[in-house]
Parts: sequence; C-alpha cells; structure tokens
Amino acid sequence: MRYLPHTPEDRAEMLARIGVGEINELFKDVPAGALLKGHLDLPSATSEMSVERQLAAMAAKNTAAGSVPFFIGCGAYRHHVPATVDHLIQRSEFLTAYTPYQPEISQGTLQVLFEFQTQVAALTGMEVANASMYDGSTATAEAVAMAARVTRRQRTVLSGNLHPHYRDVILTNGTYTGESFVKNDPQVAGEEDLASQIDDKTAAVVVQNPDVFGNLRDLTPIAEAAHAKGALLIVVVTETVSLGMVKSPGAMGADIVVAEGQSIGNGLNFGGPYVGLFATRQKYVRQMPGRLCGETTDADGKRGYVLTLSTREQHIRREKATSNICTNSGLCALAFSIHMTLLGEKGLRQLAALNHAGAVTLADTLSEVTGVELMTPCFFNEFTLRLPKDAQSLVEALTEKGILGGVRMSRLFPGEGAMDNLITVAVTETNTAEDFAAYRKALEEVLS
Repeated sequence: MRYLPHTPEDRAEMLARIGVGEINELFKDVPAGALLKGHLDLPSATSEMSVERQLAAMAAKNTAAGSVPFFIGCGAYRHHVPATVDHLIQRSEFLTAYTPYQPEISQGTLQVLFEFQTQVAALTGMEVANASMYDGSTATAEAVAMAARVTRRQRTVLSGNLHPHYRDVILTNGTYTGESFVKNDPQVAGEEDLASQIDDKTAAVVVQNPDVFGNLRDLTPIAEAAHAKGALLIVVVTETVSLGMVKSPGAMGADIVVAEGQSIGNGLNFGGPYVGLFATRQKYVRQMPGRLCGETTDADGKRGYVLTLSTREQHIRREKATSNICTNSGLCALAFSIHMTLLGEKGLRQLAALNHAGAVTLADTLSEVTGVELMTPCFFNEFTLRLPKDAQSLVEALTEKGILGGVRMSRLFPGEGAMDNLITVAVTETNTAEDFAAYRKALEEVLS
C-alpha cells in the first residue's frame, strides 16, 4: 500500500525486535468478541466525489443543532461563539503551534496559557490553575488521583448526581490505581446525604454543581464535613457559564475544582475536542497534574513567561509523573481565553443572567402543560421534567416536529426504571421566545 512505507522485511525486523512472532499477537488482549471478523462491507475503492456524496447523504439524516430549536445539554451546550474567536485561533502562529518543549522560545504560547490560568482561577475561586487538560471527565479522574496522593488514602465518595460519563471515567481510571469508591444512587431533586459517608479513610468526595439533573446546591456543609475528616472536596462543573452567576466552588470550600470549558469559546464540534479546567489550592500545587505557566523577568528586567511546573510523563520519568494525559487541548484553551476576554466579568455575568432567565421562562411554560412536572427546585440553565409518558418516545416525537427537546435520562442511567419518564432540558442565550412557544406547542401535541 502506498500509504504504508514499511516493507515486509521492515515489519518482520520490528516484530522480531520486540519478540512478537506475527502482528496479530499485538492484539491478544482485545476480547475475541470485539474483534472484527472479515472485512468491512465497503467498496475497496471509489472516487473522492463519490465518497463526498455518500457521506453528505448520511449526514443529511441528522438534525443539525443550529437548524431547529435546540434544548440538549447534560455536559455539552450550544452557546454563541463570536466570529472573532474562530478568526484569531486560525492565525498560523496559534493554529500550527505545538506543545512548547523548548518553552523559553514560545513566549506567545506561554503568555496565552498564563492568561488562561488566571481566568480559570478567578472563575473557580481558587488560588492556582493549570494550563488546561484534555476535557472535563478526564480532569475529574485526575482530580481523584491527586486527592489520593495528597491524603495518602484510596477511598472516594461519588455523588449519585455526578454525570454518569464522568463517573465511568473515574472508575475506569481507578481500576489501575487501586482506589475504592462509594457510589451513590441518583436523586432527581438533589437531596443527597454525602457528609455521613465521609470517614477517616476517605480521600475525597466528588460533587457536581449544577448536577446532571440541573440542581444547584450549597456545598459548604459537605466541604466542612470533608475537612473535619481530613478529606478533600472535588467540585465538578460541566456548564462553565454558570460560574458567572453561581457562588464559586472555591468560596464554598472546594479543594479541587474541575470543569468542562466547552461552553466558552468552543462549539459542540460533534463531541470534541473540548477543554478541561483544573484549579486547586496553592498548598497542593506540587500534586497538581498537567503544566503550570508562570511570569518572571529576564536578565534585562523585561517581563517573560516560563513553564514553571511540568509533571506530565512527557517531561519527566513516568513513575514520577502526576498525570499520564499528554494532551492539553491548547487551541481549545486559547478559544476559551479569547471568548472570556471578549466578555469580561460584566459580559460573563450578563450572559449567565440571560441563560438563567431563559431557563426559568421555559420551565414555567412547560410546567403549565398537563401532566408535566418540574423536578428541579433550584437550577441555573438546565432542569429536569417528569412526563406522563415514556421520555424516549416523546423525544423522538418532538424531533419529528422539529424540536430537539432535551436528554432523556434513561439514556444516561440505563436500566433504572425511575428515569424512564424524565427529560433534562437546557436553555442558553441561543434560544428565543419563538423557540419556547414552539416547544410548548409540540409538547402539547405529542402528549395529547
């Protein structure tokens, strides 16, 4: 094959060097049921134009987020991204830049990351933030591992209202680190007693705010209970815009804050790439994963930027690394920072207020529909409804009427019957009064 330059002799030499007889031995750890039997049902070759036509036809079966009223959230949100953001991140000095392995000559990149860290620390109410991580879920797993290093304990309490995808990443990571977990059942109204589960062996308690159902809660009592036992509080935020209105996790006593930064500067992008935010207390900085950019002065007294802390396996011996995730989503972090700079504090607060006001309006509107019950007593821009019929069929019926109405919770919590009639609805500044009216009309029709 012209795209594979290695000859059969090259491949044989490489296999011999690593002590493998033939290439299939490299895949022996993959379960047999997961291996493909035979070739894919695809033509061996076709023209570029033919491929484009076929892929376009497949894509046309989807309903694009911007083509109809869109109310889907649960960790990925449709916000307006100013054209300025895309224009700036496509400048060649940003778009083609890579990880600064020789950081002293990457002053522009380091300055951007320094500004990003400053913004994240201010948003979360923490003392120090790193220069971004892969995404929110993997940042959460890294936070759990960090808490175990700080406390020298292996037990972590997981809120039942933590996004299930985040929970699964934590559990997968914990499989290889020896950690143990207390897994709670979801509580739609957000009424969890986590404090009573914290003991002298607990490394951390992980709580999402707003949680996966949209509930907001005061985390101060949980922080106090954790600290009384020598444990840490890890706060997860999937909707970063909420930090423009909600009391910061740091102000509520969080020790580590992790977040998904997609909402600011980054579109839905079919699920990625996204950008993980990670912030903590100054006293834990040595155990923080990722990289930290700092400000200094050079020999001439001029301001400069340096890579102050870099504890990823790329830079130091693997056994001493605090993180094995070697992607920091730098371009997405830049988009985040540009959008945040354009907004400023006042703009972010106004944006958050728009989101909240729209959600309240829609929640009130849909609650007036016969048989619909609002299950979330206190929320930011996302709330959960109980419906008088199965949510899966209702979501599909709404889609046929041109409304992407939300996320059915049975999709995130499969096998739990209590979730069958629940749908979580997200509202952002992109939604209009006409969208709200269309949603209510469609909902009344499918429930009639």
